[in-house]
Amino acid sequence: MAEEEVVLFAVSGGIAWVTLNRPAKLNAVNAAMRAALGRAARMAAEDAQVRVVVLRGAGPRAFCAGADIHEFDEVPSAAEARQSRMTARWLQPLEELRKPVLASIHGYCLGGGLEMALACDIRICAEDASFGFPETGLGMLTGVGGSQRLPRAVGTALAMDMMLTGDRISAGRALTAGLVTRIVPPAALAAETEALARQLAARSPLALAFAKEAIHAAQDLPLQDGLRLETDLLSLLLNTPERITAVRAFGQMPGLEGGSGNPEADHS
Repeated sequence: MAEEEVVLFAVSGGIAWVTLNRPAKLNAVNAAMRAALGRAARMAAEDAQVRVVVLRGAGPRAFCAGADIHEFDEVPSAAEARQSRMTARWLQPLEELRKPVLASIHGYCLGGGLEMALACDIRICAEDASFGFPETGLGMLTGVGGSQRLPRAVGTALAMDMMLTGDRISAGRALTAGLVTRIVPPAALAAETEALARQLAARSPLALAFAKEAIHAAQDLPLQDGLRLETDLLSLLLNTPERITAVRAFGQMPGLEGGSGNPEADHS
């Protein structure tokens, strides 16, 4: 990829490994990285071999320490600044992927780095990870969804605390708060991330895409509308070859004798 390889993209075994590659700058986000990340997401979307995407940071110190503040200059007006931000929704290709996206987090995960992680579906982190939004201390606000996704992930109270104070939270507190769902020793992060990615890659891509769609919709739809969407999506899956094969394989697993003997009949 161009722009001095600020984002690395590699596909192996159905997994697209997307690596933020500015380790000397703690993988701080600059214009080149924003452009390259969008391209990487589009490449993953268009590659039929890719079933899962993993986002990670190069080097031992950080997933991503946020925006590269050396790129911030004075803007002519608030209106021009807003227009610039509106036309630079660089996380959109990542968050719109229908394939599962994992964030594999170590070290610093701050500012724009945390916004990237929040745009992913599952967040797994090492015990050395720390999370925070320092923007208000710099006279700024999050710019690509942090103020909207953080309260959805951890609740309003902790989101207020983190964003107003700029204080960081540890991996342990992030796990307790629901910001991440898995925490592992630093030395085990790569292996655990790959194992999780391979587990997802073995599942039906269409079922995973529909599950993502239903869960995202649940944040906005009234319950009855969400239930109808779930039913519609399930109906589309029932006659797919992958679903039929998976159910037959499940029914042949040992230890299921206590059920009905028919996994389809057990479906609720």
